[in-house]
Amino acid sequence: MGQHIVLTGVSRGLGRAMVEGFIAAGHTVSGCARGAEAIAALADQYPTPHQFTAVDISDDAAVAAWAKGAIAANGLPELVINNAGLVNHPAPLWTVPAAEFDAVIAVNLNGTVNVIRHFAPPMVAQKSGIFINFSSGWGRSTSPEFAPYCATKWGVEGLTQAFSQELPAGMAAVALNPGIIHTEMLETCYGDDAAAYTPIAAWVKAAVPYILSIQPSDNGRALTVPG
Repeated sequence: MGQHIVLTGVSRGLGRAMVEGFIAAGHTVSGCARGAEAIAALADQYPTPHQFTAVDISDDAAVAAWAKGAIAANGLPELVINNAGLVNHPAPLWTVPAAEFDAVIAVNLNGTVNVIRHFAPPMVAQKSGIFINFSSGWGRSTSPEFAPYCATKWGVEGLTQAFSQELPAGMAAVALNPGIIHTEMLETCYGDDAAAYTPIAAWVKAAVPYILSIQPSDNGRALTVPG
């Protein structure tokens, strides 16, 4: 019997690839992204029991409604994967516009916490389930001109560590570095050089089974997809 997997950022990149991988492996996905058109296309391609909803995860009330609907439709999730993320355009920190900085924080940090806030309570009550918060190599190191993104991913690492210490036995929270993959986000960082990195199709073949192998005994670990 497949698992119920909650996944943010499903409209493109790694999230879109994971949707396909998890469903192909026999699991049920409740996914969200901001783009209504992309969500409608996913819902057409993968109908019920899969659920795809247009949600801005930086909007706490919207996440609350999504969580309620996802749990009502498919029960408590076994996996909650905080994948959605934004990266700033490369620039020295003092030149990054306040609105752009705030947007990166709102999605990468606040959005992750919003998802935890509304899925964790019933999962903790049943002492069951795993939270996987996507980090980055830039959550464990830094590079110039990406300070806002680095700040959020270092934040993800820290909040995941603290959150893991709050969970009961039988649950886990881990920070997962996916590696460096050729996505639209990476093109924002590296331009044409992004094409030299791992293609999404190759990444997802390793990532899906690796993610599914994460156990409660991994609680608090900082993990990296092999590759």
